[in-house]
Amino acid sequence: MNRKQTDQMRDVVDKAKSIVRNTLVWDNHGCMPVGAPFGTDFLPELRRYREAGVNVVSLNVGFGEMDVADHFQTLATIRRWVSMHDDYMLVSTSADVYLAEQTGQLGVCFDIEGANAIGDQLSLISAYHSLGVRWMLLAYNRNNLAGGGCQDDDDGLTAFGQDVVREMERVGMVVCCSHTGYRTARDVLKMATKPVVFSHSNAHAIVAHPRNMPDDLVRECAQTGGVVGVNGIGLFLGPADADQAELVATHIDHMVQIVGPRHIGLGLDYVFDTGELKAYLAKMRATFPAEFGYDTDISMLPPEKLLDVVASLLRRGYAESDIRAILGGNFLRIAREVW
Repeated sequence: MNRKQTDQMRDVVDKAKSIVRNTLVWDNHGCMPVGAPFGTDFLPELRRYREAGVNVVSLNVGFGEMDVADHFQTLATIRRWVSMHDDYMLVSTSADVYLAEQTGQLGVCFDIEGANAIGDQLSLISAYHSLGVRWMLLAYNRNNLAGGGCQDDDDGLTAFGQDVVREMERVGMVVCCSHTGYRTARDVLKMATKPVVFSHSNAHAIVAHPRNMPDDLVRECAQTGGVVGVNGIGLFLGPADADQAELVATHIDHMVQIVGPRHIGLGLDYVFDTGELKAYLAKMRATFPAEFGYDTDISMLPPEKLLDVVASLLRRGYAESDIRAILGGNFLRIAREVW
């Protein structure tokens, strides 16, 4: 590499740092330990978001087959911890997001992966919303009372699922179709009256995995005003020996070419407790079957690599305004419109 090329690389990195430092950065899906006992210290993990330049993060409080009690326990534990630490702030409105950014605090809201969290009780949707849950996906890989999972025989959105969507829209909780079967997702997109998100889903055209989105769903999501959050899970990104930050940028770029930069964001899906992750992958083989490529060792893009994603977008010719939208502006718009 010659001197000119070295200087150009340095310039790109410096510009990426400036953009991240001066932009609202929103990671729409991160995973703390679920079911963590009272008194668990989340500081080392959440500090990594702040040090990486993230201003707002949505933390998962439950997924899949976890029952209602487990969801509420996790939610209560993390809410209490955040409320007791000055560097962190519970956010429930778009105004809270602005305040967190202005004060240098990490804004924290919550999400749920799958309608098993409500059982058959629609009333729990407003209860979760009152405690800061701002999106919930309909199904987590497997079918449930609301609809079909992406790795199951998807029969579409059920009558109960339709009621779930209506109630979520009524209370101001964003409807999410990541992990959801394509038929159910299409049913949701057809009936939705507010923006729908795929909080952490990648492009099926690049990696043909059922967890990834075909292009027609990307378009239909955008037509609702929604946003697709690209994740950093290696299995859904591409070759294991490739640069994961470059792969994240490739998935972003593919979907931008389809619907434009105002409908793409980030939901990295980084799991901080890898021991817990391995235990769940081994225990829940029906949810993570080997035939779909799942292994107990899952590679993930950590928050610290966010800068490399921005640098890759810059090298691809992205305008700063478009990168700012992808980093956080698009999910802020969703918050304004739905929360």
